[in-house]
Amino acid sequence: MPQKEQRKAMATTTKVFGTGKREGHDASTFYNRKIFAANERSSAAHPVAAAPIPPVSEWADRIYNASSEHMSDIPDRSVGLSFTSPPYNVGKTYESDLDMKDYLALIRNVGKEVHRTLVPGGRYVINIANLGRKPYIPLHALFYEIHQEIGFLPMGEIIWQKGKGASGSCAWGSWMSAKAPRLRDLHEYLLVFAKDRFERPDKGNSDIERDDFMASTLSIWNIPPESARRVGHPAPFPLALAERVIKLYSYTDDVVTDPFSGSGTTCIAARQAGRHFVGYDVSGEYCQLANDRLMGKLEKPKKSKFKK
Repeated sequence: MPQKEQRKAMATTTKVFGTGKREGHDASTFYNRKIFAANERSSAAHPVAAAPIPPVSEWADRIYNASSEHMSDIPDRSVGLSFTSPPYNVGKTYESDLDMKDYLALIRNVGKEVHRTLVPGGRYVINIANLGRKPYIPLHALFYEIHQEIGFLPMGEIIWQKGKGASGSCAWGSWMSAKAPRLRDLHEYLLVFAKDRFERPDKGNSDIERDDFMASTLSIWNIPPESARRVGHPAPFPLALAERVIKLYSYTDDVVTDPFSGSGTTCIAARQAGRHFVGYDVSGEYCQLANDRLMGKLEKPKKSKFKK
């Protein structure tokens, strides 16, 4: 049997009890159900004449000491991936004490700029944690609402499990009592969004290896956290986390942005992976820290243990 016909014969479709093998799978029956109708977006966005993009050397591979609410240095539709961890507004030294309305307005303004700069099908991945216990604030739910209003398409979420077993927190509430036990978080979220369509219409080179791809497409990632003391920033994420996102969601030579670049981990991971980078941060101190790390003036980040 010719190879093309053999693949067609192997193709599967959605069934009542699911299907184990999903090679060449036709899920149209599943996605034609009414529950998905409210979330429909046209994957064939209205064509808009794009302005010529200046050479990458003129605006990328640098960190801007400015607010990412106005990323005027980045041309429209020029970025393949944006990966960031925004401030959680919980009192870190680099944060302003914003009320919820102003905080979400900041996130919305930055999201609009990210949307503008992404190529069609480009991805925006946001590392976020929920806050508090009295009350519990589900930030990730609020982020979904904001970014869908902007026009992003939700692609899924990844649970970043930072540790196994008991955490260092002893904020368990009522000890061994049902009076007021508290959950102790061992995880954060990576929310994955796409611009206009779920697939990249442009062609590029993907350099992720088979085993890494298989591990990265699972919805739970077990990656140890980074040491704030070693990096010199109160809330760094590990190089392995940024590297995994970049390898999974971008092509080589893509531009990767981080609108809250902090200590520069996303930028370092992008450069090491053969991508261009752009970082934005309002703190001159952290821009300098990121540049020092990029130039190797400080202790080099631990080598990523990408395979898990």
